[in-house]
Amino acid sequence: MTLRLLAEMSPQDLLVALSELQNHLLGYVKSMALKCAVDLGIPGAIHRRGGVATLADIATDTEVHPAKVPDLQRMMQLLTTSGIFSNTAGEDGSQVYGLTTACRFLVGRCNLSPMVPFLVSPLVVSSFFGMSDWFRKEPAAAGSLFELAHGCSRWEMASKDAGFSRVLEDSMAADSQLFLEVIIFDKGRIFRGLSSLVDVGGGHGAATQVIARAFPRIKCTVLDLPHVVSQATASDGNVHFVAGDMLESIPPADAVLLKNILHDWRDEDCVKILQRCKQAIPARNAGGKVIIIDMVRGSAQGDGKISEMEDIQNVFMLHINGVERGVNEWKRIFADAGFSEDYKIMPVLGPLSVIEVYPA
Repeated sequence: MTLRLLAEMSPQDLLVALSELQNHLLGYVKSMALKCAVDLGIPGAIHRRGGVATLADIATDTEVHPAKVPDLQRMMQLLTTSGIFSNTAGEDGSQVYGLTTACRFLVGRCNLSPMVPFLVSPLVVSSFFGMSDWFRKEPAAAGSLFELAHGCSRWEMASKDAGFSRVLEDSMAADSQLFLEVIIFDKGRIFRGLSSLVDVGGGHGAATQVIARAFPRIKCTVLDLPHVVSQATASDGNVHFVAGDMLESIPPADAVLLKNILHDWRDEDCVKILQRCKQAIPARNAGGKVIIIDMVRGSAQGDGKISEMEDIQNVFMLHINGVERGVNEWKRIFADAGFSEDYKIMPVLGPLSVIEVYPA
């Protein structure tokens, strides 16, 4: 910034600009503070006390060392300023912390806290350290950001690192369970009339169980890689597990479910996966369809926070060479895979949508 430009700006404008830059440079501190709060069990501790707790209550319940309570307060202040906790003054002047709406996603039935250890795990975060080198390399040579950093794909890492596999599967299960609960409540009709369903990439079946409980007449099959299925619990009732590769074949069923799977893949692989889905389902007049739960970018309608979330998520997918898509990108993929043009996109939570596609 030139001296002339500095002279032309008001002190307040300079402060705002510097604050914005500093917030970007140190944004990771918010992520680390949130991880610490989840590791200590602070959201749960406040929840168990009826939704409000003093700093002393929190320190006691989470076994924070008494000498570290002032430092705990510093962290709680940051997480309050950034919208995770609320803060009011008690009758005795002490600080009383509560759960904001955002924080309530970290407790209770729809609990997204298992996503935190994955999203800030060293293996994932360090993938972005070499982003500038990745942009300068030929695509075939670079692979994904994760491959450039670790010499193997994320899935290969999960197959040989049990700890990483666990946090990855737990994160995916928590994410899928939440949105399936919302989808069944709001758009459960998409599952009515089905007698069988294959959940492709369904992990250990936690999310599939949500469907099975709501629709006990549907025979549910979970398809995933052998090392994932081997760690799943035994088949229970109408949920069964099959080891396989979605790029090779998918077991036959009335419908195929793809939950946050296609954004992991580039277009050519998405087309191939959808073609395998098409081979697995009956004709449209016999009820065959593919149900996709994924992001459809472009729904923000001027909301800066939602637009930023979409853009952050889209860049995050670079770590596995994935991509978040808008309406036109989805349309092209469906056409290339040989599906009907009259698919349905049903927004659930902003850009997070249910898409129904049918054989042409």
